Amino acid sequence: MPVSSTAVYQEIQNFYARQMRLLDEGDTQAWAETFESDGVFDANGLPEPVRGRENIQSSARKAWETLTAEGIQRRHWIGMLEVGEHADGTLLARSYALVLVTKRDDQTAIQTSTTCEDVLIRAGETVQVRYRTVRRDDRPDKQEA
Repeated sequence: MPVSSTAVYQEIQNFYARQMRLLDEGDTQAWAETFESDGVFDANGLPEPVRGRENIQSSARKAWETLTAEGIQRRHWIGMLEVGEHADGTLLARSYALVLVTKRDDQTAIQTSTTCEDVLIRAGETVQVRYRTVRRDDRPDKQEA
């Protein structure tokens, strides 16, 4: 995988900063729009991959509502980002992600540590996720999910 240019790397860092902020602030509609209409969210913490923007949005909305009802604020931190460009124009972004949770009147804790691998495509002036693979460190084998 050829390494991306500095400009593309910065573009993808900005993409993740915006995308994770949308999710953490509960704007699940705008967050889901960062996925292709037939995009996939595949996580070993879920029983099966979530397919399609509408299903991705619905799943994120349910999680947001549950966390909000429990008084939990969640934050996603993306780090150790590596971005590569393919000849067909797709990008491959690999990163580590920490999910931090803060319950009202309590301290912040790391909920989970994961790896994230995204296939990204160009969509006008931005990029969208075609396929996201998230692997929680505490569940290395998907069958255990």
